Amino acid sequence: VQLQASGGGLVQAGGSLRLSCAASGRTSVMGWFRQAPGKEREFVATIRWSGGSTYYADSVKGRFTIGRDNAENSEFLQMNSLRPEDAAVYYCAAKDSRRNRIITSQLRIPDAYDSWGQGTQVTVSS
Repeated sequence: VQLQASGGGLVQAGGSLRLSCAASGRTSVMGWFRQAPGKEREFVATIRWSGGSTYYADSVKGRFTIGRDNAENSEFLQMNSLRPEDAAVYYCAAKDSRRNRIITSQLRIPDAYDSWGQGTQVTVSS
């Protein structure tokens, strides 16, 4: 599965941005991770295609919303109330639906995903 991410950019603290990610094939899970300079890649949010269950990192809960567009085979990440600490390169990730599904306890682990999009930069000015 190929992933194509879009969105991102520069925003002032408190502002909003929307990221999108389109998949070339069927996926069982699509999510977002981010990586700031000098830090490890960290989980942001993910959504199961079947049932639509969503999962969020505590740091973004209540501010970010992940959703899906079944018709377009894509996901989005609506980011509100952005903070300087949200600045990072954001990566969309997915699990090919032809492979074993990701169990809930592993949804926050980057290695559980087998497809990655190119990163998109999010910059938040204070």
